[in-house]
Amino acid sequence: MSTHDVTAGTQRSAGPGWRGRRLVSSPAWRQPLAVVGGIVILAWIVVAIFAPLIAPADPLAQDLEPLKGPSGDFLFGTDELGRDVLSRVLYGARISLPLAALLVACSVAIGATLGVIAGYFRGWVDGLIMRATDLVFAFPAIILALVITAALGPGLTNAVLALVLVSWPAYARVVRGLVLSIGDSDYVAASRLLGASARRSIVRDVLPNFAGPIVVLAMLDIGGAVLLLSGLSFLGLGAQPPDPEWGQMVSQGTDYFQFWWMSTFPGLAIFTVVLAFNFVGDSLRDVFDPHAVGSERR
Repeated sequence: MSTHDVTAGTQRSAGPGWRGRRLVSSPAWRQPLAVVGGIVILAWIVVAIFAPLIAPADPLAQDLEPLKGPSGDFLFGTDELGRDVLSRVLYGARISLPLAALLVACSVAIGATLGVIAGYFRGWVDGLIMRATDLVFAFPAIILALVITAALGPGLTNAVLALVLVSWPAYARVVRGLVLSIGDSDYVAASRLLGASARRSIVRDVLPNFAGPIVVLAMLDIGGAVLLLSGLSFLGLGAQPPDPEWGQMVSQGTDYFQFWWMSTFPGLAIFTVVLAFNFVGDSLRDVFDPHAVGSERR
């Protein structure tokens, strides 16, 4: 989804005093896909929190039955070292979900801050920040993340840092566009005429009006962050053995392709998480931009 799609809805509905009330009473949660996505996300969050209580075994404990297929004893089978795949998938949620949320939170914080500065103060500050975003957008995000991670060295910390460095420009552009639109509105101009400081005007008039698009973009990006982190781990640049990270588990399974369960179950975990966040993100986009729904149906 382009940043233009996310921006459009709030540009139409921006106004003073907006505080996201539409989200609480919105029809988003009446949409079946949004409900399914929300339930799946909630289920994975519960799994991540209570994995030590839910998992049938220690994810790092080795057994004398390696490469055993799914059975009553091992529902998801065992890997090449006899470790329980189900336990490793459950514990994998404790790695992938928090790191994806942290990645998106850092990207939002950096991008939104720079976007507000660029859109509100304009001039040479705007030009400098936008040139920085253009520089990042000049390269495919995954390629740039691979280069940065390879330079910093393999590991989840470096993988998250690399992905933050390539993710913040999207938020900066969305927020800048919204701030430029909101900054030209009558109520912001009136606030300035009444002597409101730049900080007060930003906090009271600007920030509340771009919450919607940022929530939508963040929801979609959390799923994408899980996928990108798993991709870097799959390539050996993210999580390292013996960490039970989904992408790293899929990578290990490719060496034992005939033992399908080693890659299939962590792959399904990635698939369900990414799909769930996309379902919720798309539904929220429809709430904040109902005009887009009508145009799509026509």
